[in-house]
Amino acid sequence: MDIPFKKHLGYNPLGDCGKGKCPLCARQMAILNLKSQITKDNFSTDAVAPFVGRFGYPNVNVGILAPPEQREDAWLFDAPKYWSAENFEIPRIVDFRSSLLNSRYSINIKKRIKLLELSQDIAMSSKPVDVEIQLHEKPRFQLNLDSYMAPIGPNAKLKKASITENPKIHTKVYKVFSDIDLKAQDAVNYLYENKFDENFLSRILSVGTLGLKKNRKLVPTRWSLTATHDMIGKDLINQVKGCNNIDYTAFFGGYLGNYYLILCFPEVWSYELFEVYVKSPNYTTDYETYTGRKKYAEQTAGGYYTVRMGVLEKLRELKRQGTVLALRFITDEYTMPLGVWVTLEATRKAMNSKPIHFSSKELMLEYTKKIALKKFNFNLDKILNKSILLKSIKQQSRLTKFL
Repeated sequence: MDIPFKKHLGYNPLGDCGKGKCPLCARQMAILNLKSQITKDNFSTDAVAPFVGRFGYPNVNVGILAPPEQREDAWLFDAPKYWSAENFEIPRIVDFRSSLLNSRYSINIKKRIKLLELSQDIAMSSKPVDVEIQLHEKPRFQLNLDSYMAPIGPNAKLKKASITENPKIHTKVYKVFSDIDLKAQDAVNYLYENKFDENFLSRILSVGTLGLKKNRKLVPTRWSLTATHDMIGKDLINQVKGCNNIDYTAFFGGYLGNYYLILCFPEVWSYELFEVYVKSPNYTTDYETYTGRKKYAEQTAGGYYTVRMGVLEKLRELKRQGTVLALRFITDEYTMPLGVWVTLEATRKAMNSKPIHFSSKELMLEYTKKIALKKFNFNLDKILNKSILLKSIKQQSRLTKFL
């Protein structure tokens, strides 16, 4: 569950305009502005990112995401890490994304055409690229919501596109693009260690620029996001497994109405995530032991991998490993699904908060119950009793006493 946008959780997707921070109003204003700006079927703009759809796979739509005109701040339209660092609120983010036109064309995932080369240049560029766009038709003015990636504005069928400047491609990016004998996971982790953020990495992975030559193909954006977070997470797991155990430590924080309480126990690496909408008794959960998991996290989906990645980044920084129980509380503040980048950035904010240390497991769990009740009026007893990792820790404790 990446968002509370599900009926069984009792979520209201319409939000509350009375709060004065309504994303629906921001969306409508952005679309109205877009309508007034797009008066013809050809225009110059700054392309910020590609988008690869999944419907019809292996024949998919590839889009060029761009505002309807050239502007110096075009990079802001696809900058989740910056949005989080500056604490942008939902209406402002929706305004950015609603203003992105998705000019798209159809292609088989393994086919190579000039439009795909253009999309690859846009993806690999360190800054938005000046392009000339010619459409077959006027755009359909709507906002496309997705639980995996940030929203996308209107779409239209692309007739022709051309780059009018040289894209700024970093030498390290060009290095992995040129190396057709380098596996995709090694390329992603190499660039991540060289400070390229995960949003950029999922972008270049989606348009078939990474991996062994025979394996390169288009990957739907929602799949490339999860693949990127999973590959980075697995590499971080291998790094922290050699570290000493962390003490009983809790972290708490959040972003855009998504709050995380991260509990770390002095055991070997394992991880469990529970996601709850605070107005509903229902929850979703997935976990992994020290040996990892072989199947996709069906219940918590893409959020599972982003939260794991955010936690592991901090554990590596602390040079510690541990058994981690992550609790996500989704509140009414989260009025519109914005993508899994929200769960990653909310986790990072939690892990960068001041840690709270405890002398025992019992004290940390008591604190956990109290903070859930105080801040969200949520009783955690049911969830804690269902935790597979907590049961495992209890059994290990009994075995230790016996020995």
